[in-house]
Amino acid sequence: MSSKGRLYIVSAPSGTGKTSLTHALIEKLAERGRKARFSVSYTTRKPRPGEKNDVDYHFVSLDEFQAMIAKDAFLEHAEVFGRHYGTGREATEKALAKGIDVILDIDWQGAQQVRERMPDAVGIFLKPPSLVELERRLRRRGQDDETTIAARMEEAESELAHAGEYDHVLVNEDFQHTLMEMLGIFTNSKAS
Repeated sequence: MSSKGRLYIVSAPSGTGKTSLTHALIEKLAERGRKARFSVSYTTRKPRPGEKNDVDYHFVSLDEFQAMIAKDAFLEHAEVFGRHYGTGREATEKALAKGIDVILDIDWQGAQQVRERMPDAVGIFLKPPSLVELERRLRRRGQDDETTIAARMEEAESELAHAGEYDHVLVNEDFQHTLMEMLGIFTNSKAS
């Protein structure tokens, strides 16, 4: 009989590396026989090149998203940069019941909502080594125009102010080191 899975919240300013770290973490956990999955969020934004519906995100219209809010279908939802994002409640609860750890890649607003509904969720906040490094990473990935980068940098300062609301705060200066720190958190916080 498998024990219940654990819910983890991973938040960070855009460009800090949370998505890459989360995917690498899931692989490391699988190597150790631990089932974990990345929650696939719903969003009203358009897919970026290479993104697949129901794999990277569930891409939905604003009307569909609002209907889901009305049905209480989200564990959390927020508007970020004029786009809506949400975590499906039913899929999350089913995975946890099957003994699968679920990792939410969400912002601080969503994290607050999740903690209200599921106070035993483990929160991990990833910080960049500096704002200068964060801006360099955003430019290097080449996904955003100057206006979007400026908005992301402004939002980063606001997000960093909420780091203290999390159980663990890690600085992602070195990918492998941060990955091992995250693995340690997962190893030491097994569900009861």
